[in-house]
Amino acid sequence: MTGTYDWNPMPHRLDVRCTSCRALAGFEFAEAVRIKRKTDIPFFEASPQLDYEFFPVRGYDAAWHGALFYAGLHGGLGALTELPEGYAASDWAHSRYLMRSQPLGAGALLCAACGRRAKHRLRWPDDAWFQLAHRGQVLWAFHRESAVALRDFIASSERKIARHKWSSMLLHVPGHFLTAKARTDVLKRLERLLEG
Repeated sequence: MTGTYDWNPMPHRLDVRCTSCRALAGFEFAEAVRIKRKTDIPFFEASPQLDYEFFPVRGYDAAWHGALFYAGLHGGLGALTELPEGYAASDWAHSRYLMRSQPLGAGALLCAACGRRAKHRLRWPDDAWFQLAHRGQVLWAFHRESAVALRDFIASSERKIARHKWSSMLLHVPGHFLTAKARTDVLKRLERLLEG
């Protein structure tokens, strides 16, 4: 896949490169909830678990007030115990769909190698752990599971994706990664990433 993060459907959790030690780390998108009443803004500005944000609407002269929750930094939704009337912790749960509740790419970076736990703005595909460049284009996968699917897809001579979990990702693999000339090099490099 090629491209940059622009609010397109992505899994809620990704494998990324740690900004401190460059090792494999996890990234989990933060969830945003629209603030219902302007009188609630001071609560969210003062909250130790939630971040107040003013979200511009792309292409319009409009914006909305929201509260961001970084579940990866706070141990899950159980950290949200006291909220203003009309809000519930479940409002900040990840959608069952691969859609973002906020356009910023905001999330939590969690690295087991160096212990880094921090807020992070995703720069995709630059942050992707599973990425490789070939002939001036970058091929990437969201995480280990999608990288395995990508490797198997490139290695296959049939390339059937109609009912595959990652079919929308596999449909966008640029053709030059699928040529016989590129296949050996691309597969070897993907295999190294999967082993590391």
